[in-house]
Amino acid sequence: MIVDERFAAYINSLENGNKKYLDELEAYAWKTDVPIIRKEMQSLLKTLLVMNKPKQILEVGTAIGFSALLMAEAAPKAHITTIEKYEKRIPLAKENFKRFGKDGQITLLEGDAAMILKQLTGTYDFIFMDAAKGQYIHFLPEVLRLLNTGGILLSDNILQDGDIIQSRFAVTKRNRTIHARMREYLYTLKHHELLETAILPLGDGAAISVKKETARQEGAE
Repeated sequence: MIVDERFAAYINSLENGNKKYLDELEAYAWKTDVPIIRKEMQSLLKTLLVMNKPKQILEVGTAIGFSALLMAEAAPKAHITTIEKYEKRIPLAKENFKRFGKDGQITLLEGDAAMILKQLTGTYDFIFMDAAKGQYIHFLPEVLRLLNTGGILLSDNILQDGDIIQSRFAVTKRNRTIHARMREYLYTLKHHELLETAILPLGDGAAISVKKETARQEGAE
């Protein structure tokens, strides 16, 4: 927990909630140890979607479809493309999209995101990164290619429950690779010439990045 639990509990107590089916799906996920976005991230995600009004959304990391369904409710005019490679969760995600009437709004692509991202040819107004944390830095070049100018990249779970501020020697050996890659990812987000990024200590950490115009575009104006 990177934010005092009392503050988080108070802020979450102010929420007006989601639709009943989302609350039930969230409860199922917690009960079965399926990783889904925390309350704080849900609120931020919905707010950004209302602000951005995207027409095309890309999500990297579907799990059982909770966040895709949440986005479908927050941005009913958008089409959502979501990527998942974990075979055991894909059928349940598909079932949830169909059961809750969102299968026409949400397209699920099955397989390794590293490969699928390279094959995508469209562009997106909003991209939600919520997959394996150690892969974020590898996904970033293709994500930036796919993100429209002025579009938002929202990255979840970037502070690793506070481990990100620790020395690599203070992190357990099995987590050192992820620790190093996430530090590289955050540095790249903050220093990339095409991005303006804010890092927030919210939930397990969130990074909001906006794709800027290129120097050539700016000069043309």
